[in-house]
Amino acid sequence: MTELHYLDAASALRLFRSRELSPVELMNAVIARTGDVNGGINALTETLFEEAMPAARQAAASYARGRDLTPLLGLPVAAKEKHGLKGRTLSQGLVARKGELAQEDHPVIDRIRRAGGIIHARTTTPEYSCATVTHSPLWGVTRNPWNRQYSPGGSSGGSAAALAAGLAPLATASDIAGSTRLPASFTGTVGYKAPYGRIPGQAPLSADHYRGDGPMARTVADTALLANVMAGRHPGDHTSLAGSQALSVPPGADAAASVAGLRIALCIRLGNYPVAADVEANTRAVASALRSAGAMVEEIELPWTMEDISRTMFTHFGYLLGPAMEDETAGSTEFLAGYTRQFMADAGKAARENRFIDGIRAESRIQAELAAAMAGFDALICPASAVAALDADGMYLDGIDAGGVRLEHYWQGHMTAPFNITNRCPVLAVPSGMAHCGIPTGVQIVGHPFDDATVFAVGAAVEQVRPWAGRRPDLLVMS
Repeated sequence: MTELHYLDAASALRLFRSRELSPVELMNAVIARTGDVNGGINALTETLFEEAMPAARQAAASYARGRDLTPLLGLPVAAKEKHGLKGRTLSQGLVARKGELAQEDHPVIDRIRRAGGIIHARTTTPEYSCATVTHSPLWGVTRNPWNRQYSPGGSSGGSAAALAAGLAPLATASDIAGSTRLPASFTGTVGYKAPYGRIPGQAPLSADHYRGDGPMARTVADTALLANVMAGRHPGDHTSLAGSQALSVPPGADAAASVAGLRIALCIRLGNYPVAADVEANTRAVASALRSAGAMVEEIELPWTMEDISRTMFTHFGYLLGPAMEDETAGSTEFLAGYTRQFMADAGKAARENRFIDGIRAESRIQAELAAAMAGFDALICPASAVAALDADGMYLDGIDAGGVRLEHYWQGHMTAPFNITNRCPVLAVPSGMAHCGIPTGVQIVGHPFDDATVFAVGAAVEQVRPWAGRRPDLLVMS
């Protein structure tokens, strides 16, 4: 039987409505679990239990009356610290900003609260969410519940670790180069990078077309549930879209049957990424399982190189995120982590070497190459990360070893950034198996622009044909 703190959100809502479970019982279980295990993984910046318990009691009263049953009513939700809560600290992991307070709720927080979700905890990030490991001088090192030697990834590493450890059924995340999909893949959870504009962000960086706020959960259905609440036009985000169709996931065996006849492209290396053997094997196992479910899976190649993707990405950062970080950290750079200083230096160097129009031309070419490769296919699957794991406290200032190949920048080991460049494509990251080092691996399911429904259908099918939900980390492992 599923331990209560690992209960999925959809099941919890069903039990709330039937009065077989109270939101108070679930909140108590999550709070107890947090006390038992968070000290070993450091996934949270703060807990809001003193506010969460009265909200859970109010939700229980609503279920008893059978009225005002909003979509997330009574569910605990862990919020990434960068998603501000009015009146609470909003530091972005920076020591120099640890006392700053959010002036308003972030749009996704506002929508979660309006839908009845209860923000009971806030989760760690690297500084300014600019790394794919999660540690900072302010909060220390966040560790992967599956093996605490390794990182849960970043920048939404605290959210991913909290989900994997049973500290929440739902969590918020964000993704500008893989910050949702990489942590999902390293922790055996599910993460969704929506098409740009689908889910509103906060100005001014909501205008950054690589960026996307979104949901994480332990199941595809729960991820869709939270995505539906987050999506839609918001007056504070001029880029946000109206009229998105609600996502739904076929139940049980119907999920596998729904992919019969779909044409799915398989691309292992996205050009020349040096994919680890266990990551490749797990990705091919997903493809094989989809074939067994009736999908037509064909392996393809893409004309990309990790060097070109990295240059294009950092050119973009050099004109937006890099200068924003410089403004935010002016006068306090002595407090910054090495990875933050390196990010700003790399972004500045790329901007000096490449004009803004050079970056736009490169982005347009990469977008066209993906469109050509996916022509005739319904979706594409590929690994999320070429490397199987990152050290929990790693800085990676001098690159990373990837299967005997030395990469000059550790971001070149991550295969998520191309799909921030192709920014209208929805991407869902789902578990694919276990790496030899004892942590999960994941695949990305990439859709055509704004075809969110297909990536969720394929994700639900993968979840059905490669069952994962019953697997839990051993929180005592520390290799």
